[in-house]
Amino acid sequence: MGRKLLEVNNITKSYHPKGRPIIEALKGVSFDIVQGEILGLLGVNGAGKSTLSSILCTLHPQTSGHIYWNDVSIHDNLLAYRRIFGYCPQHPNLDKELTLGESLVFAGRCYGMSRDEAQMRAEEVMTEFQLGRYAQSSPDELSGGYRQRFLIARTVMHRPQFVVLDEPTVGLDPHVRHALWETIRELKKQGTTVLLTTHYLDEAEVLSDRVCFIHGGEIKLIDTPKALLEKYKKTRLEEVFLEFVDDNSVEIFKTEDANAE
Repeated sequence: MGRKLLEVNNITKSYHPKGRPIIEALKGVSFDIVQGEILGLLGVNGAGKSTLSSILCTLHPQTSGHIYWNDVSIHDNLLAYRRIFGYCPQHPNLDKELTLGESLVFAGRCYGMSRDEAQMRAEEVMTEFQLGRYAQSSPDELSGGYRQRFLIARTVMHRPQFVVLDEPTVGLDPHVRHALWETIRELKKQGTTVLLTTHYLDEAEVLSDRVCFIHGGEIKLIDTPKALLEKYKKTRLEEVFLEFVDDNSVEIFKTEDANAE
């Protein structure tokens, strides 16, 4: 295993809805993210994937626990940490008042680039992601696949070390998904660390160096796809995941029944 980029240590997240019981979205989550890896984050709806991703992106604070970068809590130097990561949301948040080229320049300026630097980097990114002919276009003119490609391009405008891709291929046609897989592989080749949340198990199996199964707000498994296939004697990661979910669902129901008694 390579050099550790981030250490997630005993992260919890609780919500206190008015008049309702406390919701524990994360329950003492701990794991490391390794420099240059693609880590697939897998779980059913409500497992805690989005909550964990939002905390790693500093969009929401954890209730307790720490995330360490270079052995220091990210909250001790939040601005520096935010400069090393990029976030690609599941739902496009594109400014329709700007062309795609203008959006990239704006993103670069937000990360402290001069106008000239941002313009040069925007042109470089547009070429790299095969978006050059859309530089003067509105987001509305893009197909779903190109819109997602642009979101990833915007995510890497400032050359982040670490990117979070939240369901980057959801709802796309198979051939478009496969094209985006090559984009994600290219990020890894460039040394970028990727946290990939996805519901597509084939996607996680093909792209991930390791996969992390989260269930009920807890990390249940974290290993390479190959090791999990061997351990569970399966041929596809989807089969491992389904067995894992079924087993853990039984455990949850037993716990709930015991608490009710």
